[in-house]
Amino acid sequence: MSESPTFTLHLAILVEPYLQFILDGKKTVESRFSTRKFAPYNRVEKGDVVLLKQSSGPIVGICQVSYVWFYQLEPESWQTIKEGFATAICAQDPDFWKQREAASFATLMRIQNVKSIEPIKFVKRDRRGWVVLHQSSGQLQLDLEIL
Repeated sequence: MSESPTFTLHLAILVEPYLQFILDGKKTVESRFSTRKFAPYNRVEKGDVVLLKQSSGPIVGICQVSYVWFYQLEPESWQTIKEGFATAICAQDPDFWKQREAASFATLMRIQNVKSIEPIKFVKRDRRGWVVLHQSSGQLQLDLEIL
């Protein structure tokens, strides 16, 4: 008997235009920058499922993580990210980098199987931009065929 797939379910809060870039397939790497080791840093793995929530709005999409990179930011890693990922994270605007220059940590996630879904209302009152919702060892079965 094969074991059920194990994955963690995450909630990513996104602002425009980045949410639409993901849903349109233009943005293929989601990035999170922080001053401390906040989720998803060292909390997300290949195969995890991410619900895509509009900032101050509903959940409107779902995707799966296909690869993850974690960085402790220093001049070399900043350069690696800027040169290797700017297009995939839709970060050609210099303001994108300016707003993140105080960060010490970065998580980059290649995403796949992006799907728009009917909006699902989700009440969230804190300011976290990323929430680890549920770790599964088979109890929570999402139909991965929808991914």
